[in-house]
Amino acid sequence: MGRGRVELKRIENKINRQVTFAKRRNGLLKKAYELSILCDAEVGLIIFSTRGKLYEFCSNSSMVKTLERYEKHTYGALEANQSAKETQASFEEYLKLKEKHEALQRSQRHFLGENLGELGFKEVEKLERQLDSSLGQIRTIKNRSMLDRLCELRRKEEMLLETNNTLRGKLEDVNTVLRSWEAAGEQSITYNRQPAQSDSSFDPNLHCNSTLQIGYNIGVTDQRNVATGSQNVNGFPPTGSGWML
Repeated sequence: MGRGRVELKRIENKINRQVTFAKRRNGLLKKAYELSILCDAEVGLIIFSTRGKLYEFCSNSSMVKTLERYEKHTYGALEANQSAKETQASFEEYLKLKEKHEALQRSQRHFLGENLGELGFKEVEKLERQLDSSLGQIRTIKNRSMLDRLCELRRKEEMLLETNNTLRGKLEDVNTVLRSWEAAGEQSITYNRQPAQSDSSFDPNLHCNSTLQIGYNIGVTDQRNVATGSQNVNGFPPTGSGWML
C-alpha cells in the first residue's frame, strides 16, 4: 500500500510539531541547495522557528546582496510606476498653477486700467464695483490706523504732562529748600555782625592821651636817665640846656 496523504493543518502535539519542523526544515534546505547547484540559480532561504531561531541558506557569499537584488527587482517597477504617476500629477498641478497665474496677471492689468478693451460692459461694471469695494476697505484701514496713531500720541502727551508736573513739583521743593538756606545764612551773618556794632557804640568824645605810646622806646629812656644823672651829680642843669639864671 502507498503512503497516505497528510492533511495540512497545525500539529497540536508539541513534540510531533518540533520533530516535523526539524525534518521538513532540513529537507527544504537540501532542496534549496540542490536547486542552486543543478540550475545555477541564486537561491536565498530564510526560516524562523516558533522560538525565533533563524535558519538561512544563500547560494551566494552574502545574504545582504541577494536581498538587495530582490528589493531592486521587486520595488523597482513599483517605484517606476509610482514616479510616472507622480510626474503626471505634478504636470497637471503645474498646468493648474500656470492657469491661475495667468488669470491673476490679467486681473492685475485690469485693475491698473490696462487691456480693458477686451472686457465687456458687465465685466467692466464688475471691475468697477470691485475697485469701489477695495477703495472703501483701504479708507477704513487708513482711518483706523490714523485713530490708533492719534490715541498713541495722546497717551504720550499725557505721560509728558505728568512728567512735567512731577519735575515742576520737585523744582519748587528745591527752591523752597534754597530759600530756607538763604534765610538761615542771613540770620547767621546778622548774628556775627552784632559785636562790631557794640564796638561802635563807644563815645567818640572820649579823649585819649596823645602821648600814650605802645611799646618801649629804649633811646628816649636812656637820654632821660643820662639827663637825670647829670642833674643829680652837679646839682645844676646841664650846660647845654635852655635854662636861664
